[in-house]
Amino acid sequence: MRVAIIGQGYVGLTIAVGAANAGHSVIGFDVNENLVSALNLGKSHIEGISNEQLASLVSSGTYKAHSDASVIDGSEVIIIAVPTPLDHDRNPDLSYVHAAAELIAENVKSPALIINESTSYPGTLRKEIAARITGVEHLFASSPERVDPGNKVWGTKNTPRLIGGLTPPAITKAFEFYGSFCDNLVEVSSPEVAEAAKIFENTFRQVNIALVNEFAQISDALGISSREVIEAAATKPYGFMPFNPGPGVGGHCIPVDPSYLAHVANEVGVPATFIKRANEVNLAMPAYIVKRVVAGAGGSVKGMKIVVVGVSYKSNVADTRETPAAAVIDLLRQEGANVTWHDELVGAWRGESSSPITSADIAVVVTKHNGVDLAAINACNYVFDCTGHLTGVDGI
Repeated sequence: MRVAIIGQGYVGLTIAVGAANAGHSVIGFDVNENLVSALNLGKSHIEGISNEQLASLVSSGTYKAHSDASVIDGSEVIIIAVPTPLDHDRNPDLSYVHAAAELIAENVKSPALIINESTSYPGTLRKEIAARITGVEHLFASSPERVDPGNKVWGTKNTPRLIGGLTPPAITKAFEFYGSFCDNLVEVSSPEVAEAAKIFENTFRQVNIALVNEFAQISDALGISSREVIEAAATKPYGFMPFNPGPGVGGHCIPVDPSYLAHVANEVGVPATFIKRANEVNLAMPAYIVKRVVAGAGGSVKGMKIVVVGVSYKSNVADTRETPAAAVIDLLRQEGANVTWHDELVGAWRGESSSPITSADIAVVVTKHNGVDLAAINACNYVFDCTGHLTGVDGI
């Protein structure tokens, strides 16, 4: 099939490579011309896709990136894989989805299967995409992405894929496409079910992370180890699923998706108080960490050299989207500390570069990558660990 994928970020490029490896002719569209040029030179920007792998697909002609929207016309399958962020008030921002729909409406004159993989609230495919693309008898389906950057066990091929279509022919066509490179396809009764399942998956994680983060604060006040309690509770072979405390939540999904669910819940008259509270707890974790660091340092960090170790949102990936490290750094600076950060995977971020761990008075470990210099961390006068991987130091 001739396949066009709008958006070449973590989701779009991952699907593009999967489809190209299955023998489809793939067009990767993105408005970022610098990214398009890099992709056509075989330079990958995400973990899990090597430069060699991408270069091979480019040289074989099965994948090519474009910034000219007119090339999308004539594709049998068009996938929308664009960001769905929150605005400044933490409300859903569908401007990228709307732009993709308008791009299709303006440029695609032949019938195609249009699939939305971008995460959003139930009704997005029907109301925000299909309703905006008129004049051509397209097929429409929803198959929300389940990309987990850095996961070496679960990927595009073996992660079950949900598919909900507006019509039976759309489902049939979507099954034909995804079945060529995905092992397990799950049909649901409507696009709304598929959309809701994705945001509920991540809301489940958000709520449980908030619960364990709140419990960690209670445990510290009681003078017991939250992690030891969690390990003890996890010995129960049923009815319990262990989550670990941390500095908050990061990435594009968990900090964002629950707000999409809360938004649509409010629209139908069901205040999502539980979800909102989970957001509040996790967003407040950086402040709690800084409070603990200040206390552990003797009541003030003014003028002290503090290094924040690990600024990506999860171990062993370079993705800094929504990372709680940003708030930890900003709050420590507000306390008067001289703050640098160390992350060899990230290298450069927010106009700053990774700095050595050595010579710092205090180390705050937000994210621990494999291979980080533990000796240098332990050489600091005071260490606060958010990850539970270090022993003999303060932490959550």
